[in-house]
Amino acid sequence: MLAGLTTLVGLAAVIALGLSAGAMLTEAMPMVASWRAMPAPEFLAWFAQNEPRLVAFFAPLQSASTVLSLIAAGLFAWRRRPGAGLFAAATVLCGAALLTYALYFRAVNASFATQTIAAEHVAQALADWTAWQWGRTAIGISAFVSGLLALTRR
Repeated sequence: MLAGLTTLVGLAAVIALGLSAGAMLTEAMPMVASWRAMPAPEFLAWFAQNEPRLVAFFAPLQSASTVLSLIAAGLFAWRRRPGAGLFAAATVLCGAALLTYALYFRAVNASFATQTIAAEHVAQALADWTAWQWGRTAIGISAFVSGLLALTRR
């Protein structure tokens, strides 16, 4: 029974990690490209209107990935199953991805949502945002790969 639960939690963690990484990749590619193609006032209006939806979508995915990876790491370690260290690594990587929000995204997203950033600074802010997003996406993909390797360890 407990062995099945351990596997199920590991699978749920990998699914959450994959969904989170895929969502970050989607945001990094088509979404940011469309934002950068908009005139600054149009982008700021769009962001102000849609920022709550973005948070409501991304926050649960990233939180679930972190929590499920942590639980999987604990269960795998407790059950002495191979892969516990890889799930722990996925948890740390998820934490690093979440940390980028606190270090960078929270402030810049707020400036977009409240439209307090000057229109002439939006293009550079989006260029910086893109670089940070690609870093966060690489971290998310690494967490997914770590979880996937953890689950397939024998």
